[in-house]
Amino acid sequence: MIRTPLATAAVLALLGAALPASSALTQSALIFPAPAKTFEGRVSFASATQGQPILPGAEVVATGQGFAPGQTVQLLHGTTSVLEDVTADAEGGFEARFRLPADAAVGVHPLIVVSPVPYAAVVAELKVSPAIPASGEDRYDILRGAATRGLYQSAYSAKNDAIFVASAVGRPPVRQSELLRMDADTLEIEARMTPAAAPARVGRDGAPADGGLYAVYGVGVDDVHDTVWVTQSRQNTVAVYRQSDLSLVRQFDPGTVNHARDVVVDQALNKAYASATFEPEVVVFDTARPEVARRIAIASTLRGERFSAASLSLNAAAHRLYVVSNSTNEVAVIDTRTDALLKVLPVPGARSAIGVSHDPQTGRIFVAAQGSDNVVILDGETGAVVADTPVGAGALNVVFDPVSRQAFVANRGSSSIAVIDADGRLLANLDGAPQANHVATDGQGVIYAVTKGGDQDDANTVWRIQPKR
Repeated sequence: MIRTPLATAAVLALLGAALPASSALTQSALIFPAPAKTFEGRVSFASATQGQPILPGAEVVATGQGFAPGQTVQLLHGTTSVLEDVTADAEGGFEARFRLPADAAVGVHPLIVVSPVPYAAVVAELKVSPAIPASGEDRYDILRGAATRGLYQSAYSAKNDAIFVASAVGRPPVRQSELLRMDADTLEIEARMTPAAAPARVGRDGAPADGGLYAVYGVGVDDVHDTVWVTQSRQNTVAVYRQSDLSLVRQFDPGTVNHARDVVVDQALNKAYASATFEPEVVVFDTARPEVARRIAIASTLRGERFSAASLSLNAAAHRLYVVSNSTNEVAVIDTRTDALLKVLPVPGARSAIGVSHDPQTGRIFVAAQGSDNVVILDGETGAVVADTPVGAGALNVVFDPVSRQAFVANRGSSSIAVIDADGRLLANLDGAPQANHVATDGQGVIYAVTKGGDQDDANTVWRIQPKR
């Protein structure tokens, strides 16, 4: 999709290169034709193979919208045309195809969208994802268990040797959502619960509309109080359920946590932390009461930018909470004893950073970046980049297993789970994980992954992954 207007220097270089030598006055007239007074044209890209990422050598579908009917559109990589000039249809749109070269570099390529008459230009971003072949499955014991549609996250309970899995299907009003308890060894479903109806919401016409369910997304486990914490993104809040029978303990009011995403529990300190997506804050709860204890504000180090809290990773032993920002590609480090913000580290090489984990032994921070298809490993003290590893399209979540000392990455776009070592070397790429969404560890060498592959039952699964010894 289009991100920024074309820089003036790039326009001049592009047009200047195509101009014949002539008088300064003639050049000025040619370089600066009458610009479009309004321009809403935009171009997006997708693989011609539905549901697949754009890989080197792939056929690409370019879709244009917002152009004037009959408007001519050029698509350029530097001064080279990517495809033949196209003409917007009566609705101001177009669809055109071109093939990437097999040796196209992985990364985000800015393509110049130009309309000669009236003159306008913008930049559209084409992301080419790494093609990583399947490998290493023979080194892992993998059990797959059917669950339910719309899987989001899971969390492990050591006390009950169970995993709790959240699911929600569709956009508001969400009418299908469940919290499941599954046997951690067999992946058999032991209990399931459908959340209560949510309050009515305001429709587009301003009138009250169906609020759907208090759908559940993120999951955190508290074995001290025998509870499960869940985030309810659509109602901007969280809830607490009993582990034993999944009965409701506390439903927090809508608006408590903006678009709540992740929740993690520090059982020793009686605290739960929930990330407020699109907001620069983490909300802290007292798990014993339970009630809101405080809010931790996080300021970005980037001038004029706003930190947006996404995934969380808790190092309870070291009293550190790591918070990744999807909007600014940063990681905040919080002292959980005082809830003070210690530092905010940039994540060079990451675009749309969204997943975070840590190595408790070295203090290294692992950041999964959905927009750049990689995992960036940072030194937790200095912020220096230790490794930058391509792992697959749409790297959404990452978890570091302290026993195997391997990091597992859920790649939603490539439907795979990549495995890297503590230094960022790729060890395996487990395919057949449709829309892999989340990975979690039991802290004892077992990893749980969830896939949410749509309507097919065998695509909505929980994986139990254990490295072979």
